[in-house]
Amino acid sequence: MTTETELKFRLAPRQLSTVLRNGASRRHGDPTGQTLISTYYDTKKHKLRRNGLVLRVRKIDDRYVQTVKARGLTDVTRGEWENEVAGAKPELAKTRHTPLDDIATRNFSGKLKPVFQTDVRRTARMRRVRRSRIELAIDQGRITAGRRSRPVAELELELKSGQIADLFRLARIFERKAGAELDPRSKAERGFELVAGNGRSAQRAEPIRLTHEVSPQDAFRIIAHSALRQVTTNADPVRNKDSEGVHQMRVGLRRLRAAISLFDDIMPRVGTGRIKAELKWLTGELAPAREIDVFVKDSIEPLPEQGVPRRGAGAIRKKFSAQRMAAFRRAGEAVASARYRRLLIDVAEWIEAMRASADDGRSIAAYAAEMLDRHTRKVRKQGKQLAELDPRRRHKLRIRIKKIRYAVDFFKSLYRDRDQNELADFSGRLKQLQSALGSLNDFMAHRELATKAALAAPPANRRAQAFASGFIVGQEREAAHGLMKNAARELRRLHRLRVEPRK
Repeated sequence: MTTETELKFRLAPRQLSTVLRNGASRRHGDPTGQTLISTYYDTKKHKLRRNGLVLRVRKIDDRYVQTVKARGLTDVTRGEWENEVAGAKPELAKTRHTPLDDIATRNFSGKLKPVFQTDVRRTARMRRVRRSRIELAIDQGRITAGRRSRPVAELELELKSGQIADLFRLARIFERKAGAELDPRSKAERGFELVAGNGRSAQRAEPIRLTHEVSPQDAFRIIAHSALRQVTTNADPVRNKDSEGVHQMRVGLRRLRAAISLFDDIMPRVGTGRIKAELKWLTGELAPAREIDVFVKDSIEPLPEQGVPRRGAGAIRKKFSAQRMAAFRRAGEAVASARYRRLLIDVAEWIEAMRASADDGRSIAAYAAEMLDRHTRKVRKQGKQLAELDPRRRHKLRIRIKKIRYAVDFFKSLYRDRDQNELADFSGRLKQLQSALGSLNDFMAHRELATKAALAAPPANRRAQAFASGFIVGQEREAAHGLMKNAARELRRLHRLRVEPRK
């Protein structure tokens, strides 16, 4: 087995020559070029993919090379097993002593089918950065699954020897000179997205898989990379003004910021403050698009059906539709910026830097149980005075509840199967609390938006628009009373989690 340590980037096709030019190194000769045709295999129900495995047979000139790849601890590292085979079909006899051997049944070979194919032209060269050797590879071609296909234009930087810091040092050069954007998805992942037909739509978070053998430091790395992946995979939907894409990128950012807060006692002192500031910047650039979109859909669009005069409803809808589009443009510009591209590299390097963090010997199971218990006690204590909390403190309570929900999702795989129902019930109560307090927070924002709209309306529409704004404010004030009662009831029912992590 070999372990790959690499970074993947997507590029505009016109930037490929720029990368090759900036990757030139006389000491390592001219770049080499190869045509690589790879067929990816799996079962009908994608058993390999569900187990974090990839099986590929690649044609290189007149040879066929079979490769098994296994998901690593993070997106930067992966296990790889290679063997030469006789032809284009897999030879399972040569997958022994690999993770695939653990899930292959007697008839497994007959269940394997080609799922998709990649046909790329690879241009590669070696690059020395300080004392490190890094392979720079440009892949250009297509992924094909049945009648569907998608172009490939990507850069891979693989650390052959040396320090991982040099890998990120070279990454920053190509971000600056060629606009390379970190995209941890492999060709296999994009191939399966193509098969499913959802590669360009908003992407939700993938389940977190933790084992009891990992340390709290490594558990954080797994969780943080999952959140970063959710951010990167929603970049195109945000640029395309997809409201769900904006929402899912914000969720990814919130998950990452929540993980930093939850694991606060093991966070490195160097760099963490800067990372938090940059994550907060991007969250702020996306926030208006999400807030105004929710306001338009939930409060403005239903107005004509609720008896509000057409003139007032139309005026306020026109005003906020324009603001909505401006907010989506702002979000798209942020995600298209160099600052965003630098943020992705900085966060990935900061996460990987935790490899060197001292392990104090604590198990992640005990760490998780103590963390959940501590934060739940704080929420129950603060929630006893819910009726007396001002909007700012109520918002902080909602954020704390949201962090506990994320923590349950992060640590779910550590708990026994028989305890999953209780975990789900606990998470459900947190979700209801979060929803009620979130709606109250939205009402405050909507009230401010509606009031400003009424005051800034042109004279011809001022009275009609003021009526529509007042209707929204009054309706939401009435709903707020019921939400406060629901939130108080759920807080009283919120118990400390009694289940124990799997031994």
